[in-house]
Amino acid sequence: MTASFVCRTASALPPERLFDLARSVDAHVESQRGSGERAVAGVTSGLIGAGQEVTWRARHFGIPLTMTSRVTAFDFPRSFTDEQVKGPFRSFRHIHEFEPTRGGCIMTDRVEFTAPFGPLGRVVERLVLRPYLQRLITDRGDFLAGPAREHDGGRQAL
Repeated sequence: MTASFVCRTASALPPERLFDLARSVDAHVESQRGSGERAVAGVTSGLIGAGQEVTWRARHFGIPLTMTSRVTAFDFPRSFTDEQVKGPFRSFRHIHEFEPTRGGCIMTDRVEFTAPFGPLGRVVERLVLRPYLQRLITDRGDFLAGPAREHDGGRQAL
């Protein structure tokens, strides 16, 4: 079974600018300082693009983790998708969408993931991983949107 959630963040930034911030390895590292996340292989700074990979190292729940993601879809400045190619999840997919508004844009993050470890993993998925990841993605969206942002509380599940 796959867990999923959607987060929406309103920003005064134009879609092109927020799109580039969302694919910036440097902005991601800065937004995830709390977990010590860093890029260690592939694209390790600047903007990641179609077909490119980045390997992240971080500490979550006190456990050091490594995950390699690849950008599998890219439509500037509307959307891009990154998916785990190696890492702790059975599967992990993050779709980033950008919709222009009169005052900037709405960034929608759609995350789908499957934890390892069968039935035990499904329990951990629902009770621990999903709320934890939702908070990380919401905080990251708020960070990227900048000070002129409004967050609509889009923490609803799909």
